[in-house]
Amino acid sequence: MKINIPTPLRAYTGDQPSVSVPGATVGEALEALTGAYPDLRQHLYSAEGKLRSFVNLYLNDDDIRYLPQKESTPVEESDELSIIPSIAGGCRHNL
Repeated sequence: MKINIPTPLRAYTGDQPSVSVPGATVGEALEALTGAYPDLRQHLYSAEGKLRSFVNLYLNDDDIRYLPQKESTPVEESDELSIIPSIAGGCRHNL
């Protein structure tokens, strides 16, 4: 499957905007990704091995947090997984 890498994390994938990895589930694909690019693991997973809360994953157009099987969701070779880091901040206007 193809995994789209956000700009801030491309330094850990040799500046590649996307990589292809094997895997039967979202979790297996992520394991293949972090196996191929070990420095990426700390940016995606906590020390306890849980996906970090600020990392959003979209399987095609579906947020995996709302899929019944989440990281155990089966994938096809033609699927795309996008890693979208949360962005905080903004502008506060005083009225």
